[in-house]
Amino acid sequence: MIALWNSQGFRRIFLQVAYVGGILALITTCVLVARHNLQAQGISSGFDFLYKSTGWNIGFSLIDFKAADPYWKVLVIGLLNTLFLGTIGLVLATIVGMIIGLARTSENDLARLLGTIYVETFRNIPLIVQVLFWYAVATRFPPVKQAYSFADSIFISSRGLYVPGLNVTGLAAFLAICAILLALGLIVWFSAANRFKRMEPKLKRKTRWLIFASGTVVAIGILYLGRIPETPLVSTPALKGLNFRGGIRLTPEFAALVIAIAIYGGGYIAEIVRGGFKAVGSGQIEASQSLGLNRFQIFTRVKFPLALRAMLPILTNQYVWLMKATTMGIAIGFTDFFMVVSISINQSGQTLELIGILMGGFLLINFTLAAVLNRINKAIALKGDQLRM
Repeated sequence: MIALWNSQGFRRIFLQVAYVGGILALITTCVLVARHNLQAQGISSGFDFLYKSTGWNIGFSLIDFKAADPYWKVLVIGLLNTLFLGTIGLVLATIVGMIIGLARTSENDLARLLGTIYVETFRNIPLIVQVLFWYAVATRFPPVKQAYSFADSIFISSRGLYVPGLNVTGLAAFLAICAILLALGLIVWFSAANRFKRMEPKLKRKTRWLIFASGTVVAIGILYLGRIPETPLVSTPALKGLNFRGGIRLTPEFAALVIAIAIYGGGYIAEIVRGGFKAVGSGQIEASQSLGLNRFQIFTRVKFPLALRAMLPILTNQYVWLMKATTMGIAIGFTDFFMVVSISINQSGQTLELIGILMGGFLLINFTLAAVLNRINKAIALKGDQLRM
């Protein structure tokens, strides 16, 4: 036994097993003590409450929901609402950030000044303040009968924005958007693969279009399967009584959150974009100019690909942060995952279980988002340091 203990490898394994065992024992003890204390106070524990009826309604849902539905369904609705809000917010924040970032790197003095003013203004105002501001703006529009009208098909009132839309379920619309985003991600993924790089330019273009066309076909198929029966394909909002019927309604809470996340996140992404383009060495630009490439070709074939490689690791962190920022919806009554869990805690009293579900849900969302972006970053990474001047 002494000879075995003198083995360095045995000691390392023994200490690691003892360390992990100690942590597991501590966690088990805490769980047992907490369960005993809850039982002593007459508080039930477990997840049986998930199958009980909630007894309350939800203001915004992508799938059908009734007050008699169980808690597990309302939690799924909250998770879908968070994913829906986060997806649209990230896309709009990326578009805003790209535009402002390009303005910040422009040779035009006015564009750089406007970009700087935007970044320094919206990046330094807390997100919760911006959410409350845009919510106040969204609820100050005129009532339904005096709603602003555009082309007799788009209406803005204090109840929200009404626009033409497809008569499909909210879940089908969300899955269709995911299919398009997945196709775009696959294009970026495969574009950096070694086998793809060795293809002829014409074959590369055909492959990209094939991937995008496949994603579009899948999205159309999802929308077709999710079409509401016995309704026209396109629904246009129309005033009937005291409210609009038909079309798509974006609630003031949802609109305020999307605008705030897009504007606030766009300020940070703009600085990431600016840093990415600044990281492209002047040597690559001069080399592309010497080859006779025009400004558009230099941007699309040299500057942007190299800048994207520098931006993506930092963008991953920013996207994860913005996804967590969707919890600001509780301040204005948007039924996201956080708010649904909070209401469920007040109604059921299952605090520990629901907080665990909340943490697990956000871990799943953010780990998945980070894993996908890290995989894309690894796929497009260059060998060695090719961004040095």
